[in-house]
Amino acid sequence: MSLRVSRRNFVAGGATLLSLSALGTSALAQETRLRLLWWGSQPRADRTNKVSQLYQTKNAGTSITGEFLGWGDYWPRLATQVAGRNAPDIIQMDYRYIVQYARRGALAPLESYMPAKLNLDDFDKAQVEGGSVDGHLYGVSLGANSAATVLNTTAFKEAGVDLPTQATTWEEFGRMGAEITKAGKRKGMFGIADGSGGEPLFENWLRQRGKGLYTADGKIAFDVDDASEWYDMWAKFREAGACVPADVQALDKNDIETNTVSLGKSAAGFAHSNQFVAYQAMSKDKLALTNYMRIKADSKGGHYRKPSMFFSVSAQSKSVEQAVDYVNFFVKNPEAAVLLDVERGIPESAAMREVVAAKLDENGKVALAYVSGLGDLAGKLPPPPPAGAGEGELMLRNIAEQVGFGQLSPADGGKQLVTEITQILARG
Repeated sequence: MSLRVSRRNFVAGGATLLSLSALGTSALAQETRLRLLWWGSQPRADRTNKVSQLYQTKNAGTSITGEFLGWGDYWPRLATQVAGRNAPDIIQMDYRYIVQYARRGALAPLESYMPAKLNLDDFDKAQVEGGSVDGHLYGVSLGANSAATVLNTTAFKEAGVDLPTQATTWEEFGRMGAEITKAGKRKGMFGIADGSGGEPLFENWLRQRGKGLYTADGKIAFDVDDASEWYDMWAKFREAGACVPADVQALDKNDIETNTVSLGKSAAGFAHSNQFVAYQAMSKDKLALTNYMRIKADSKGGHYRKPSMFFSVSAQSKSVEQAVDYVNFFVKNPEAAVLLDVERGIPESAAMREVVAAKLDENGKVALAYVSGLGDLAGKLPPPPPAGAGEGELMLRNIAEQVGFGQLSPADGGKQLVTEITQILARG
């Protein structure tokens, strides 16, 4: 079967629409057309589109149109399409939003397709449950990952600062950042990114204090003192020159391309392990991964292995069965697994892990070694975030920016964060 691949760019928001069609003229009328939407960078798009091409070669009469955007633009676009009853058939979904979309009836339950159409028999049971809401499966995990610190090892070496270890505390990391900034080996480079608006960082810090973002029944799980201390720690880092100033951090649009490590503005930043391949592809320097810092030397850390993202199927889709078949192909076909590598995380399927592990390059092995080596730093998966968690993440970031620019004190920022998130959750 011959393939004709056409590409055209979306003009809005830098998003790109990539149309991949297997168009047999005589079969056009019988085509099943699937639309796929995901967030991510160009390397992810390249891998995804190759899998779509592969699927089409094996499934004559199916065409797949893929669209991708950055994280910040993705959720407004998805919300608009769902509200307009124009949702894509296959939706990349995040653990933070799956409860919200499932309970609004936007996602199709998938358990009735198992195992004939959707075979997750060799998945980690906990990761399968991560895609379940109220007893129904709404998301298939595309890989396991964990939050991580990205280190520009070349910049650390140039500054004469040793890399942090698994035992390094936040206080020690702040001193390292200040030393790198003071060394001034690279114009405009600071020690570390400003992570005060980073939800995974804040959650990790809370978990080390025995708390979390949300309780199992959907309530806020931290208080004003927690939030105020968090903002105060970063204010002190800013004052010491350990992290980038607020105007530099504002350049970060919560994607790989604008992360301060990618921009050469900091020697350390914060990401997820599955993103390492893309980060390294963008840098001429040697990068590495390490854990988030400990709040105390004897802390057990606040990490967990989580579904990096899911594929969900829209409840509005007219081709649910074909969409499920595509999702199954994405996570269980060996050729697809090789194309995807670990860019979306370590494959959940034990069989696909073996396929990928045998072919990993040096960068892929970094991510695998990191997730496998967390040891006592990793704990249990937290409860699924409640509806409104996405809005809560934006609130953490917005208030962090206000504190960073001196518009709010850390104490007032902490009070406002708890008040705002409490109100968001009350609205449901």
